[in-house]
Amino acid sequence: MARLLLVEDDASIAEPLMAALRREGHEVEWSPTGRTGLASAGPEVDLVLLDLGLPDVDGLEVCRQLRRRLPDLPVLMLTARAEEVDAVVGLDAGADDYVTKPFRLAELMARIRAALRRAPATAVTTVQDVRIDHAARRAWRGDQELELSAKEFDLLALLAAEAGRAVTRDRIMREVWDEHWYGPTKTLDMHISWLRRKLGDDPAAPKLITTLRGVGFRFETG
Repeated sequence: MARLLLVEDDASIAEPLMAALRREGHEVEWSPTGRTGLASAGPEVDLVLLDLGLPDVDGLEVCRQLRRRLPDLPVLMLTARAEEVDAVVGLDAGADDYVTKPFRLAELMARIRAALRRAPATAVTTVQDVRIDHAARRAWRGDQELELSAKEFDLLALLAAEAGRAVTRDRIMREVWDEHWYGPTKTLDMHISWLRRKLGDDPAAPKLITTLRGVGFRFETG
């Protein structure tokens, strides 16, 4: 089973495709725009199914940004443009493979399996002296392994994957806790405090996790 992100604006394509992927045992999240797709992509995602023709951000640009942020994340493009030049441009933008619409479900499933097989077995994020092994769900600061709860690990993995960028409180609550979370975010502040303590990060002058008041948090790159 893999965790898939489907970035597709056409609900008539997305909904039956999600149902088919779930029947295959995959977990699937749907983003109808390029911006929400970029916001949802993170180290917990195993593969992105990316439509080339999105209403806000061009699929090629989404692919380029994903490749810069998450170089090991497999990206499979879905395109209605049958011309060879579009396929070549898509691959040049960083896509691992592409399927032309309308596609046969069996072919798409085969390409997903192939892309997942080619993906690195272990994705490791390193920022400053913090190292995170996502597959093993282990983290270290220097040579010292950190004893983290499941939520602390997920929180650290998300912030480190977005190192140098602001990560909003809403996004953290959606991705680390629950996509339908509407309650107070005080629990997030508690987990940030616990995580800083385990990292040895001084809350009065943090060098790793910076609070952005009114926005969220940022993992510093150095």
